[in-house]
Amino acid sequence: MDIAVIGSNMVDLIAYIDRMPAEGETLEAPDFHMGCGGKGANQAVAAARLGSDVLMVTRVGTDIFADNTVANFEKNGIDTRYVMRTEGRSGVAPIFVDAESHNSILIIKGANAQLSPADVDNAAGDIIQCKLIVLQLEVPLETVYAAIRFGKEHNIPVLLNPAPAQPDLVLSEVKDCEYFMPNESELSLLTGMPVDTIDDVRNAATTLLNAGMKNVIVTLGSRGVLWMADGIDELLPAHTVKARDTTGAGDAFIGCFSHYLVKTGDIRESIAKANRYAADSITKLGTQTSYATATEFAQL
Repeated sequence: MDIAVIGSNMVDLIAYIDRMPAEGETLEAPDFHMGCGGKGANQAVAAARLGSDVLMVTRVGTDIFADNTVANFEKNGIDTRYVMRTEGRSGVAPIFVDAESHNSILIIKGANAQLSPADVDNAAGDIIQCKLIVLQLEVPLETVYAAIRFGKEHNIPVLLNPAPAQPDLVLSEVKDCEYFMPNESELSLLTGMPVDTIDDVRNAATTLLNAGMKNVIVTLGSRGVLWMADGIDELLPAHTVKARDTTGAGDAFIGCFSHYLVKTGDIRESIAKANRYAADSITKLGTQTSYATATEFAQL
């Protein structure tokens, strides 16, 4: 097994709009799309589509969305032995994408809020066989902390995508992550520092290095990706594409990065590949539906 993704799944309810309605206003939206999403599931699917063997540790509900989510994992070749059922609602994410491809997202965690440290322990025998643990923050923080401790104890590198950003994230609990991968707004919220310029981003990322992080990789949209580590300060440029829907681009980046990191061990190459993969994803509509397979990506 290559990658263990311990995290969330959602059902994406995407409305494509010309603009957000004002208070009390009803507008007709030109299009709607429903698909599988959630940061953990997105990252798992991206890595699996590129050819990684992925183990998913997550919780779904007992509603009409649960079977579809499990079937989607299986269709993408993801190991679902630890996709567990929780009485009640699955996670859902209403998403609004405007004419300029900007998105606004709400998340209702549902069953994701019940993913526990005990679930990590339950899957320990299989997680320990993996080469990388991938985490996000759409599940309880104590579960994230437990997975990081597990990775450290068993010498498995951990990648944490601190999204959606939570100001109560305790940096001392996550400093043992090998890869800490926020976007610019998450970096600003977590550090309390501005990110208006690249130098601002560098200064904020440096505080995370000083807190014990080994590799801080900040995705900056059209400004590219900043990678900082001991003796490393490198800005990789973005790819210029015509965006149709930016939903899930950050997850595409992380899933692709994880795949190539496990495959090659080369951080810079993995960032460069992920940069291109994420750029391709925003040229298509939807979240997981916009993620290229290995064959499609090789043709880019």
